[in-house]
Amino acid sequence: MAPRFSVLMPTHNRADVLGYAIRSVLWQSDPDFELLIVGDGCTDDTAEIVAQHKDPRIRWFDLPKAPYFGYANRNIALREARGEYVAFAPHDDLLLPDHLALLGAEAERTQAEWLYSRPVWISSDGVVVPSMVNLHNADELRIFLTRYNTIPAACVFHRRDCLDKYGNWPEDSPTAGDWQLWIRMIEGGGRERFAYCPTPSTLHFRAVWQSDRAMGSRLVAAALAHAKRDWWPADLKLTIPRNVPVQALFFEEIAERDYTSRLRRATSAYLDRLAFDYLYVSDSVSRRIVKRIVRELRRRLTI
Repeated sequence: MAPRFSVLMPTHNRADVLGYAIRSVLWQSDPDFELLIVGDGCTDDTAEIVAQHKDPRIRWFDLPKAPYFGYANRNIALREARGEYVAFAPHDDLLLPDHLALLGAEAERTQAEWLYSRPVWISSDGVVVPSMVNLHNADELRIFLTRYNTIPAACVFHRRDCLDKYGNWPEDSPTAGDWQLWIRMIEGGGRERFAYCPTPSTLHFRAVWQSDRAMGSRLVAAALAHAKRDWWPADLKLTIPRNVPVQALFFEEIAERDYTSRLRRATSAYLDRLAFDYLYVSDSVSRRIVKRIVRELRRRLTI
């Protein structure tokens, strides 16, 4: 019998964190999936890491290096995908335990063919930044379609037949293949065919080739400026010892300390505080500035 979900995990020489990503898929509360691990010319211990996980749902594609980010190899695996839905699990990200169940239920409820959950970005020093990306707002959708990608691939979930309707991963593209694919799916299906689940269900970490603490995201960079403020939720930051992969610490938190619930509560607290600062504090500051300007004008007029 075909599984409900096909989870695509592309990887290239990240044996140091790949095991955490694999286990974050295997611990899903909905077990009806296949995991397609696609090795893109791996020369490290990737094959050995995969072999350590004795689960019949894992399918290992040990392929020669494809051009650029290996999008052609992803297409090879996806042509063999048997699930009704496709989810993504990059080798350096983590899925929360109910990711497949949550987005599967949302897809059924909305009848959407492409959907995504709230992005959660993890900086290299362990700061957790929930993001605000609602593509049902016309201005946000316009920015996403024309300027830059604001949604990590791990958040995205779509029907398998979207690949037949709108095309596969762009094999001749040097970068941003996921963004190009999402744009085709969104524009092909129209606004009524995509959905947004505002519940966090994945953690996105900085790639080894990125030097920017904010991972190139303007939203993350702006949020990191608040991380030292006294109201920053404690569950949105972990202390990372030196020489320990950030993924290892978060994996332990999720597995042993009910971190999923705490993360979601902290996300709500964080977003509420941002709204308060914008609607009240910023407005109060604006009023003080206006009053100061008025006083100065009056002073000058009396001179």
